Amino acid sequence: MRLARRIRQERADAELSATQYSALAWTASEGPLTPGRLAELERVTPPSMNRTVNCLVESGLLVREGSPDDGRKVLLRTTDEGEAIVRETRRRRDAWLAKRFATLSPDERDTLAAATDILRRLTDQ
Repeated sequence: MRLARRIRQERADAELSATQYSALAWTASEGPLTPGRLAELERVTPPSMNRTVNCLVESGLLVREGSPDDGRKVLLRTTDEGEAIVRETRRRRDAWLAKRFATLSPDERDTLAAATDILRRLTDQ
């Protein structure tokens, strides 16, 4: 948990909460999403996600658009500014981790690689 908390500090926009950044990153990586799907991915209630989305829309990082398939559906799309924040945050996090990984022995890196697979399986359950 301490590692995750430390990595979360490496973000391009300190004004964004961890929840807001996570929603923005999902939208940037998965393409346009409905608010309901975004709530599912984040494992939060739709009203909670709606508050997060409203903040991101007001900040100009997401836009709401009508679905080309169903005019009743709303899709969330990341703006260019939102995409830039996600890219820069990922760059910062990768640089922070790379600097620390460089100090590890090959055996320690192998151990982390094995643990990564196990942790991924646990989080996907």
